[in-house]
Parts: sequence; structure tokens; C-alpha cells
Amino acid sequence: MTRTTSWRVRYSRRLRVLDGGVVVWAVAGAFVVRFGFLEADNLATRDGEYLLLSGVLAIVWWLMLGSWGSREPTVLGSGSEEYKRVLAASAWLFGFVAIVSYALRIDTARGFVGLAFPAGVIGLLVARWLVRQHLSLERTLGRSASRVLIIGSPYSVDHLVRSFRSAPAAGYVPVAAHLPGASHDSPSVSGLSLPVTGVEVDFGAILAAITASEVDAVAVSAGANIHPSDLRRLGWELAARDIGMILAPALTDVAGPRIHTQPVAGLPLIHVSTPKLTGGKKVAKRVFDIAIAGILVVILSPVFIGLAFLIKMTSDGPVFYSQERIGLRGTTFRMLKFRSMRVNADAELQLLLVAQGSAATPLFKVENDPRITPVGRVLRKYSLDELPQLLNVIGGSMSLVGPRPQREGEVALYDDAAHRRLYVSPGMSGLWQVSGRSNLSWEESIRLDLYYVENWSLMGDVVILFKTFKAVFASTGAV
Repeated sequence: MTRTTSWRVRYSRRLRVLDGGVVVWAVAGAFVVRFGFLEADNLATRDGEYLLLSGVLAIVWWLMLGSWGSREPTVLGSGSEEYKRVLAASAWLFGFVAIVSYALRIDTARGFVGLAFPAGVIGLLVARWLVRQHLSLERTLGRSASRVLIIGSPYSVDHLVRSFRSAPAAGYVPVAAHLPGASHDSPSVSGLSLPVTGVEVDFGAILAAITASEVDAVAVSAGANIHPSDLRRLGWELAARDIGMILAPALTDVAGPRIHTQPVAGLPLIHVSTPKLTGGKKVAKRVFDIAIAGILVVILSPVFIGLAFLIKMTSDGPVFYSQERIGLRGTTFRMLKFRSMRVNADAELQLLLVAQGSAATPLFKVENDPRITPVGRVLRKYSLDELPQLLNVIGGSMSLVGPRPQREGEVALYDDAAHRRLYVSPGMSGLWQVSGRSNLSWEESIRLDLYYVENWSLMGDVVILFKTFKAVFASTGAV
């Protein structure tokens, strides 16, 4: 058993045990809540029939989680596909139970089903998340990952290496590169951070490089100088050796929902749809924003009152601070915050930026800002100063999730690509918030914002909001 096969078997076994435990817990718990504990003389009654139904339901649920591919190694560690498959398997099962009950006029206890389904789904998602945290930690330490040989042109190999290394949780560790048709003397070859196994084009040399590298997967990147028939033979050979094969097209920052494959004459053509946040998607995002923001305002109203009192009692000036920011399609709006600086702090900004030499750079940020009040420093550390932006969300000038809202001076420094981030409303949180906040460079911030704009989904917003709580409580990148 190879090292990669070993971790795959280990985690697959772990997920099977966890899934079984959660499913039994959910079904048994729903049964006890709905019917109570059974006595021995009641097993022949209708409650006994429900006991049998509970056992069958738990077994089928566990089997469907496996048949839906929720335990496949390729979906473990990163991305939302694992969670989607868990949800899909569970929804199909209980949807089938509901349809059969209705069609055959079976009087199924709705309380039992209504408890088992949400309890099981939540339990499964939490268990998967915990396993993912452990797997991500192992992969960060270089374990439980696949060793990858990358085949392609020098530039595409370099890009793929940087992508793999920037996402260690995905579980791909590049160990070598094969560059068919490249020149050994090329600066792009010598500049690679990986050992180069060769530049030969023939199939035998490529196969020998794979064998010598002792890898678990082969990634064929864009620009690989390989004949289509040899690529097909390579796939057969890798399958026979139980080595994974990955095809990496020259597409960057494009997520799954925009990618559709269509087989044409044996060729898997990749269609990339145009990102659009219009119609039903726009309405769904707006309804989601209003509902969540409204609930949070009601729940956090005591916090609002307490913070307002604290700000008023510890420094002179108003409780709230508003600043003009650039929003959807370049329109301006007044963004609300709890005041965390002394009065007239904006008048001092330019002098401070000039003093630290960052007046002409985007993402204006003053290091060790002397304008921040002691209370304001605590508010900023835990992002409490941003809570009034919930009112911006309800009013429609902002969204719960979106690109970072920026000042007019920062927008003036945009290039053509950066202007695409104005296609959607700015957000209280976003990929920038859960990926480092103020620790990010300008280029990283723009890349994350553009990725969000190009690949928006409602489920993605939900995931970002959950990650936001973790980033805020950890004070990642806070100032």
C-alpha cells in the first residue's frame, strides 16, 4: 500500500465511522424525542414499526452518503463540493421518503422526519468540518497529500506550482516538472523552483520520468507539448498504476459553477459561462441580505446601545462616523461605522500617508495609526466598529458579502481589471476579510475581489459569512 493510498484509506474509514455515528445519533434521537423509550411489550405495536423504519433509514442514509461520492479523496480538504454532496444525498433520501409516504398514503410521523433530517444534516456537516480541519493541519505539515509531477510549458508549470503551494489544504505537493519541447538553457526553465526531470517529448521518456519521480498524481498543464494519442495512452498507463491524472487548463480564478463540459467527438470541451448577477440571482442575494441583516440588527441591538454608550463616555465627538465610499457601478454612498478615531482624523490622513511613503498606493493604511482611540483600537480588533454597516445593507448601498468598499482616491488608482469589482455592491465581509484582511497586498486583495465577482453564488456567500466569524474572533489582520 503506497503512502497516498494509506491516507486515503485512513480518512475514508474515519468518515465512514463518523457518518455512521452521526446518522444513528440523529435517527435515534428523533425517535426518542418523538416516541420516547420503548418497553419490551410494545415492540409489536406501531412504535415498533417505527423502530424498524429508523434502522432502515439509518442504513440507507449511510449508504447514500457513500454512493453520492461524499467520501472521495478528491473532494476532501478544500472547496464546498464535499458539503454539497452530503446535502444532496440527505435531501434526496428524505425527499424520496416524503414522496413514497404521500403516494402510498403512509402516515409517516412528520415530527420524526422533521427532527431526524435537520439534526443529521447539521451533525454531518459539523463532523465533516472537524475532519477537514485535522486534514488541513496534516497537509500544512506535509502529510496526507499527493506528490505531483507537473507536465507542461515552463510558464504554465510555474503558475501551477504557485497555485498548489498557495492552497496546501487541497493536498497537492509538486515535487518535479517535465517540460516537453523546452530548452534546458531557457531562463524560464532554470528559474523553476522544482527539479526538472527532462524536456523529451516522446512517450517513453515521459513515462520514465513519472516512474523515477515516484509520484501519486500527474498534472498536465496548459501548453504541454504532448500528442493527443500519447496523452490518451498516458491516461491508460496511469490508471493501470493507480496514479491520478489531473488536467489543468489555462483558466484562472474561474470556479465550478461557471464551468460546463460538453463531449464532442470524444473531446471534453469546456464551456465557461459569463458571470451575471441579474434577475433571480440578484433578487435572491438581496432577500438574503435583508433577512440576515435585519435579524442581526434585532439580536445585536443591546450591543449597539452598549458600544454607543462606551464611545460617548470615553472620547469627545459623535458616536457614529460616516465616510463617502464608492459602491455599485461607481456610485457613491455614505458608509456608517462606530467612531474609532478622534474627531477630524480625516484631515490628518494625507500627512500621515506622506510621512510613511504610501500616499500614492492603493489600500491606504496608516501603520500604528495615532488617531485611533483606546476604545477604537478594541473595536477595530474585533471589527465591532463595522456593525452599523448592517444599516447600509438594509438600505441597499452595501451587501453582507462583496468586494471591499474603498475610497474615491483608491478607486482612482484602479486599472481596467480592478474596475470589474464595481460590478457588484461592496460588502461588509468578503474573500478579503477571511483571507488576511489588512495583511493582504493590493494585488492579492484585487485578485480575491475579482474572483468573488466572477464566481458569485449564494452558497459561497453563506460560506464566507461562516468564515468571517472565525477571522473576526481570531483578529486576523486587524488593526
